[in-house]
Amino acid sequence: MTDMATLSAPSVARINGVALHAYDENLSAETLRQRACTELLRQAAQAAGLLSASDTASTDGVISEGASSAIEALLEQNLKVPEPSEEACRRHYAAHESSYRTGERVRVRHILFAVTPGVDVVALRKQAEPVFLDARCHDGTAVDRFTEAARKFSNCPSGADGGDLGWLSAEDCAPEFARELFGHVEVGVLPRLVHSRFGLHVVEVLEREPGAVQSFESVRGAVVNSLRQQVFVTALRQYLQLLAGEATVDGVDLDAADTPLVQ
Repeated sequence: MTDMATLSAPSVARINGVALHAYDENLSAETLRQRACTELLRQAAQAAGLLSASDTASTDGVISEGASSAIEALLEQNLKVPEPSEEACRRHYAAHESSYRTGERVRVRHILFAVTPGVDVVALRKQAEPVFLDARCHDGTAVDRFTEAARKFSNCPSGADGGDLGWLSAEDCAPEFARELFGHVEVGVLPRLVHSRFGLHVVEVLEREPGAVQSFESVRGAVVNSLRQQVFVTALRQYLQLLAGEATVDGVDLDAADTPLVQ
């Protein structure tokens, strides 16, 4: 007869039999993928002789200092990131010129639907969508429904001030939030929910100060680094797919990872 405790025990995600978390831990899909990618690389470093076989994985997602150094050496050996050509750099700069402005600022307000541990993101989006649509439909009207909605729904302290964040530069924001705000010309409620590490945002740009475009020569180093990073991410994704194909993966969907970066 099957033991009832076995039936009720939560499943544990594993890489080649190595647990990625504790039995009673409920992790988001993205956190699981990050841990799985890290464990794939840790085991690959051991197989390559770069890390002692005595190094063991923990169930809290934290790897040893030795494992971190070994993974860095592993990636250096296996990922070839060529220097981008001058032509590629100039093409990238021409296509993203607005990204290399200095002094660009935006005056913004937002309504935050915060992502907290254990939150149902699908349910959170269903809560955010009607508020977003209402803000879009009443953008520019005399009745300031945005302020009312921010005070009622926002999980940010700015909600008490109608969601007002004041003037922001790119350095004031999380990178994923800054990408949605800067280098664009939109004014008004943005035509999409903005995703960030903090949650889902309904965002209204009230004013823009465009700043000044920098010359290619002055930002060449930043352009080179951007292209290197793009190539590195692609190479890392392909390498992780190779490792996953050779491993026994249980309880985690690595195919769903958009950017399987190790954090």
